[in-house]
Amino acid sequence: MNPMNEPQDGKAAALSRRHFLRSTGSGFGAVALGWLLARDGRAGVGAMGSPYAPRPPMFPPRARRVIHVCALGGVSHVDTFDYKPELERRHGQSTDLKFDTFFAQPGRLMKSPFAFRRHGRTGRWVSELLPHLAGRVDDLAFIHSMKSRSANHTPATFLMNSGFTFNGFPAAGSWVSHALGSENEDLPAFVVLPDPRQMPAGGSINWTSGFLPGTHQGVALRAGARDLIPDLQPDASLGPDRIGRRRAFLDDLNATDAAAHPGDAALATRIRAYELAARMQLAVPELGDLAGEDARTRALYGLDHPHGATALFARNCLLARRLCERGVRFVQVLNGGQFGQPRVNWDGHEDIVANHRAQALVMDQPLAALITDLGQRGLLDETLVVWTTEFGRTPITQGNDGKGRDHHPLAFTVFMAGAGIQPGATHGASDEIGYAAAVDPVEFYDVHATVLHLLGLDHRRLTFRHNGIDRRLTDVHGELLPRVLRDPVAAAAAGA
Repeated sequence: MNPMNEPQDGKAAALSRRHFLRSTGSGFGAVALGWLLARDGRAGVGAMGSPYAPRPPMFPPRARRVIHVCALGGVSHVDTFDYKPELERRHGQSTDLKFDTFFAQPGRLMKSPFAFRRHGRTGRWVSELLPHLAGRVDDLAFIHSMKSRSANHTPATFLMNSGFTFNGFPAAGSWVSHALGSENEDLPAFVVLPDPRQMPAGGSINWTSGFLPGTHQGVALRAGARDLIPDLQPDASLGPDRIGRRRAFLDDLNATDAAAHPGDAALATRIRAYELAARMQLAVPELGDLAGEDARTRALYGLDHPHGATALFARNCLLARRLCERGVRFVQVLNGGQFGQPRVNWDGHEDIVANHRAQALVMDQPLAALITDLGQRGLLDETLVVWTTEFGRTPITQGNDGKGRDHHPLAFTVFMAGAGIQPGATHGASDEIGYAAAVDPVEFYDVHATVLHLLGLDHRRLTFRHNGIDRRLTDVHGELLPRVLRDPVAAAAAGA
């Protein structure tokens, strides 16, 4: 008998009972091993096929998760982080630059109405608007040479989130969810915390999964409401037994439908959503219960701040930390909403002083607290914090007699902190008056490429076939930004 049941002399050997039992026994062990590997996220698929379970990166990552803070409306770089002494010297002068302003109302050069001074060991210039963030500058890496491809809020916001100015493309968080999954199967991999005051320009399209499977769409929580997710809890009057029977019956129906329509991606997405919702019934109330946070933490974030909008943003920032602690891969926190009146964003057309003072009061303390808190808890070493805005604002007034600044896509500032980032680093520069990105210009494709790199993902290899095209977050663009990375040599080797 051939123990391996291999052919002998060109003839197939007979299958003995002993060999059959040994082979099938080994097979059962392989099935069990495969299930265990999948359960631990080591087999490239999620637990029992779950799209939310962790999946391995392409190479060793520096970051395990991302918090993306979006300051919507267009933060003025020359009034926050990009100090321009030449703009002070030329205040009130006209300029020969051909400003193609959004509202076609070019005015005169206007210095920042806010005082700047140096902060930290790095001596970084920060305006008086942001005293709390000024205290954290040694943790931050600034990119002063950002530029956008649109001066319109909605397409510029889409570009910031998805790498495209058109709607319907997957958000960065959806790409990360698709590639890496979540470390907590009771919560989505991509969670969004909108500003409770107003939705962003373009609404929920900003966290769409686009052509990726619908399970990777961002899940928005309502920080300003009693329940983070409406209608999540079942009717308590039914009792646990009856609720359990209903869930079992629903599971049977879902399994029957899935078996009858094996290629129906929409049906599979709905089933996964129902399964996740059932698990979130326990996870989300616990997430939103801040009673266990001590008085020091509450004061640090400003949870009890007398300014209501500040307290709401503080809650979102604290929820972002709690989501990271629970293994959520990508958390997006929105500061500000869509354009319009009254303005609850950084869109300072009419009066840059009133507008930016109001918005800075909302954002400054909670965001600085988030960075501080992550550091104190040892989470900053594995969490990447990215702060962006869709574009900057002009160094000239909007109209000759104006007090505000118009949209400006040619130069603005963003910053990063945390895992894999070189604290105190700077990349690029705008010109002497903040009109254009003059040294090492950067686009959102480059920011996205760098974020993916820190997560252990090559932006050129993270693709999805759609309509005959291998789509990716960075389209056909994207270069790493080694100057802001803690290990620029490795970044250069990876394709900077």
